[in-house]
Amino acid sequence: MSSLPQMSSSGLSKLKKKHFRVKHQKVKLFRANEPLLSVFMWGVNHTINELSHVNIPVMLLPDDFRAYSKLKVDNHLFNKENMPSHFKIKEYCPLVFRNLRERFGIDDLDYKESMTRCRAFNPSRAKQRSDLVSVCRRTRHLVQRSATTPSITLSSPSVSSQISILNKPLRTYGFKPKRLRSQPVLDDSSGKSGAKFYQSYDKLFIIKTLTSEEVERMHSFLKQYHPYIVERHGKTLLPQYLGMYRLTVDGVEHYVVAIRNVFSNHLTTHKKFDLKGSTVDREASDKEKEKDLPTYKDNDFVKEGMKIYIGEEAKAKLIETLTADVEFLTRLHLMDYSLLLGLHDCARAEQESRERAEREEDEDNHEEEDDSESGSGLESRGPAGDRLWGWGGVGALTSMATPPESPHAALMRDTSLQYEDAIIPELDIYAIPSKEGAPTKEIYFLAIIDVLTHYGVRKQAAKAAKTVKYGANVDGISTCDPEQYGKRFIEFMSKAIE
Repeated sequence: MSSLPQMSSSGLSKLKKKHFRVKHQKVKLFRANEPLLSVFMWGVNHTINELSHVNIPVMLLPDDFRAYSKLKVDNHLFNKENMPSHFKIKEYCPLVFRNLRERFGIDDLDYKESMTRCRAFNPSRAKQRSDLVSVCRRTRHLVQRSATTPSITLSSPSVSSQISILNKPLRTYGFKPKRLRSQPVLDDSSGKSGAKFYQSYDKLFIIKTLTSEEVERMHSFLKQYHPYIVERHGKTLLPQYLGMYRLTVDGVEHYVVAIRNVFSNHLTTHKKFDLKGSTVDREASDKEKEKDLPTYKDNDFVKEGMKIYIGEEAKAKLIETLTADVEFLTRLHLMDYSLLLGLHDCARAEQESRERAEREEDEDNHEEEDDSESGSGLESRGPAGDRLWGWGGVGALTSMATPPESPHAALMRDTSLQYEDAIIPELDIYAIPSKEGAPTKEIYFLAIIDVLTHYGVRKQAAKAAKTVKYGANVDGISTCDPEQYGKRFIEFMSKAIE
């Protein structure tokens, strides 16, 4: 009988113990100042990821306009520092809004990036004209100052050659992309309804709060809005609705809708107007005028002698689009909408750019002096360092799937002044440059907003009250039946545009 080999105590001591390191799944955190924004960012990220696994239907069915997806989250990570522990997300008509985003040329991943987190600028993804022009415009004065860097010219015939030139300095000089604040930012332009407005960090999208009544009207409006967008091939000045959500935080329900921003995310809006074509109570208040960017109204527009100088041919096309949109709204018995007009003063912008460049050059000189004294050198910072990428307009909408007919594409092609170094057609879809010979070189941004007001009993009562106050013969009362409202609206815009 054989005996088993005996292991000595010294042999036991030689056995190695295996240590297992527990790997935790990386969790994407959505930090924001308000719990509502954290939940919104989490919800958009979740719903877009879920939609990516859903096949795109050949056509939308009536049930798609009543559909929704919702999720209840309890004890989320047991961490209240980043998000509430309990919340609920509901997305309305997910397939319909995905189809609208596609028709408006907005990729779902870009939409998610803009709404949920910051993406540092990646030179390898700068293959789109929008990123390229933005980067060239902001690096031009820096690149030309460097003796070892070839100058970048916006008028170069080859876009691909510009990209190859552009990528080299970025890698060579070690630009550090600045991480921008990723949460949507509160805008101070709240209306009479009390709605709050938030801008995505890259200023491409607006998040607007809604009431439960407005959500009901949106459901009704969406059934007519989607076919109209399809029929017009995206050639409309109506709001571009991109998503609608219900967010429940601490037992309180909040409703928000995502809309494309009318104004540019890289060109400064120097002045803005809200125009309805009426005159009664249509003047900015003293409190409004104290804001950095006040919203002026019809009477202010007329008193200042303002005009929209775009030329006869561009005017005809713009009025055609406005008329089609107004007729659509009139058929739905909608009124009280307005034209949001933003003005970018090119001369003022050039002056601001020169002053900013001078300030940055002075700062660079001070930094170079400090570096020479300390012997630290550039320390992987290029000219102007990471300030170059701190600006919010870079790295947005990388897919750039342009809609078949953006609202002002034809106008920009036909207008003699293209302002090639300013307007980015894929981003600035609402932009129209002023005509050659205009008193001031400007770029106009305009679209119709606030289109959900139905002419019902409440508005009829408001009209009666204003008629008693101002008289039956007053034509400037903003509250009137949809046909009269639309006719007056078009007449005012026709006079304002030259």
